[in-house]
Amino acid sequence: MSHEHASNTKRIWFVFGLLSVVTTVEVILGIVKPDALHMTNFLSMNLLNWIFIILTIFKAYYIIWAFMHMEGETTGLKWAVVSPVIFLVLYLLFILLVEADYIFEVFKDSTIKWNF
Repeated sequence: MSHEHASNTKRIWFVFGLLSVVTTVEVILGIVKPDALHMTNFLSMNLLNWIFIILTIFKAYYIIWAFMHMEGETTGLKWAVVSPVIFLVLYLLFILLVEADYIFEVFKDSTIKWNF
């Protein structure tokens, strides 16, 4: 009885290429900062920051999917791993947005001056 070992070289290069493209897009957007994205606000934050958050979450999800071999697991295990992460990321975003908006309003409407 012989067991054949399937090569994952093609898959590894695909994952490397996909994550490299997403990272390159992030870096280019960070350097160029298009005014259409940087000066447009959505939910108290500019669109460029939303794009960075979405691309970062995509990369984190894909790393879990590919390198932790989650694509071959049962649905229950996938949700047991992914749902706490989704909850914590959304909770962190909520806290950051609420606190940042509060601090912005304090500096904007009070006698305290921006010193940075």
